[in-house]
Amino acid sequence: MTENDQGNVPSRQRKRFPGISSRAYEHPADRSALVALRKLSGFDTAFKALSGLLPERSLRLLYLSDSVRVSDAQFSHLNDMLRDACYILDLEKVPPMYVTQDPKPNAMCIGLDEPIIVVTTGLVELLDEEEMRAVVGHEVGHALSGHAVYRTVLLFLTNLALKIAWIPLGTVAITAIVTALREWFRKSELSADRAGLLVGQDVQASMRGLMKIAGGNHLHEMNVDAFLAQADEYEKAGDLRDSVLKILNVLPRSHPFTTVRAAELKKWSESRDFQRIMDGHYPKRSEDKDTSVTDSFRESAGHYADTVRTSKDPLMKLVGDIAGGAGDLAGDLGGRLRNRFGGGQGQKTDGGPARDGKGTGGEAGDGTTGDGAGDGQSEG
Repeated sequence: MTENDQGNVPSRQRKRFPGISSRAYEHPADRSALVALRKLSGFDTAFKALSGLLPERSLRLLYLSDSVRVSDAQFSHLNDMLRDACYILDLEKVPPMYVTQDPKPNAMCIGLDEPIIVVTTGLVELLDEEEMRAVVGHEVGHALSGHAVYRTVLLFLTNLALKIAWIPLGTVAITAIVTALREWFRKSELSADRAGLLVGQDVQASMRGLMKIAGGNHLHEMNVDAFLAQADEYEKAGDLRDSVLKILNVLPRSHPFTTVRAAELKKWSESRDFQRIMDGHYPKRSEDKDTSVTDSFRESAGHYADTVRTSKDPLMKLVGDIAGGAGDLAGDLGGRLRNRFGGGQGQKTDGGPARDGKGTGGEAGDGTTGDGAGDGQSEG
């Protein structure tokens, strides 16, 4: 064990990221979904009203009275992990953490003013130390990103929707907000998975943890490569009907499917972005105030465009083909219009032949509407 200003931390050396901004590990889809959520009609008004109604103090008292608070005296190994995670991600204030009796493996970060982390006994019993470290880092990532506020609103609205379901049209507005919140929260899980990897710095442990959440404590019966192959099969399997069923299956969920999370995390762990963070090159919180919202949204839009372009899902491939066809059609029409009305170039002069009419005009049309027009539209 070694000593630092946060207390005792495990002796295995891990890289630390002083002043790291959550932008370093946030999934582009997380940012764009949150932007879309905030644009939802009535969301800001409802959110401000709900913030004063949410029983946050009640939640804190509930866990304090009916769960075990992690400390040096209780679940000390989890307390070490929590301090270690906050030290690595440079989260100044260590959030309270509770273990609650529930056989279902789960963890969450909730709270409005200050986040609290809750893990279930089912999760503690399921995961080994390194797998659990990734989960604790995952929840600390939620806290650093400010996700706890929206998670708390989602829990409250979900319960409220159930209570007023008997009122005609009573759940319509709430259902719209809950659906939008769930879409964002699924994306935020991908960001938090990345934070967990930055804390644990062991991609195999992260993979094992996700496999156990999917298939239980039977690692001797499971294989990481085979598990990741399921994600690939899931993405490209079936026809358009299966694509629609995938959407319907995921709508009521607060988390993405486990194989999808594993595949996304593995891909990021092998990316240049991850390596740059590990090398010490990452956005700092001190720079957050200067960050352009427009640039963030453009990056997110570019990610979605790449997702559609490279996806093996039948519906996404259809969307990509339609978008590509529309771009080709627009380019062809643009080239024809320039040839017809461009003036000078592409027109006859003194009864002579059309100059560069077919070559230059046609090439300009193709050049601006292939990848160029597609990227321009997706980034706007």
